[in-house]
Amino acid sequence: MRLLLARNDVNSNKPDIHGRTPLWQASRHGHEEVVRLLLARPDVNSDKSDNDDKTPLWVAFRWGYEGMVKLLLAQNDVNPDKPDDGKAPFWVASRWGHEEVVKLLLARDDANPDKPAEGGDTPLLWASFNGHEGVVRLLLARDDVNHNKPDNDGETPLWGAAWDRHEGVVRLLLARDDVNPDKPDNYCQTPLWGASHNGHIGVVSLLLARDDVNPNQSNNDGKTSLCATSSDGHEGVARILLSRGAIDPEQPDNNSPTPLQ
Repeated sequence: MRLLLARNDVNSNKPDIHGRTPLWQASRHGHEEVVRLLLARPDVNSDKSDNDDKTPLWVAFRWGYEGMVKLLLAQNDVNPDKPDDGKAPFWVASRWGHEEVVKLLLARDDANPDKPAEGGDTPLLWASFNGHEGVVRLLLARDDVNHNKPDNDGETPLWGAAWDRHEGVVRLLLARDDVNPDKPDNYCQTPLWGASHNGHIGVVSLLLARDDVNPNQSNNDGKTSLCATSSDGHEGVARILLSRGAIDPEQPDNNSPTPLQ
């Protein structure tokens, strides 16, 4: 690298056919010393995107290279909120659970921790979906993050955590007064409905312990949580649901089959 950069006939900012510069490649593969060499040059564009709109900072966030992120964020021409296909670095770091990298972004005023992607899914929603408890804690501590914000399908962070069996994240979200534990998605499927459908006994127990969760809520097809868990054979969840006196064990769906059927 040093030998090549010392030559006048070497373009240190020249991209390949994918639009990826030497800095982009070094950032993607975690070569921190190479990044230092390149950033020391005035002719290197530290925020240049590839053909897919991914910047060197974006890929460093994606792979959780903390040292690389620090180097790039120190550059005046780097935009820490620049998205790729609607997905900003904050979103990427949260989705993949890179807690230390998220902390670096939270320390800045020019990165939005609640900025959604094109599908409306926020960093908190994806951290919750993927069970990254550390990142969820960081985002829940922020006043500028909407803890109940749904994506375009109506799925909230709690909905995602309940659906994918992330009991620890569900506990964190349920401890908040500003989180609606019974908020349905666009198909009228609540967090309880999703947890029941997928047989998540621990999550179902947490949700049923709440007075503000309706155990008889049905989705757009008329299927209740009991109907959903019965059709998928989740015996343990069915026992918990039936232990609730408010559950109607004979409530049919829109096509008339009952949980027993």
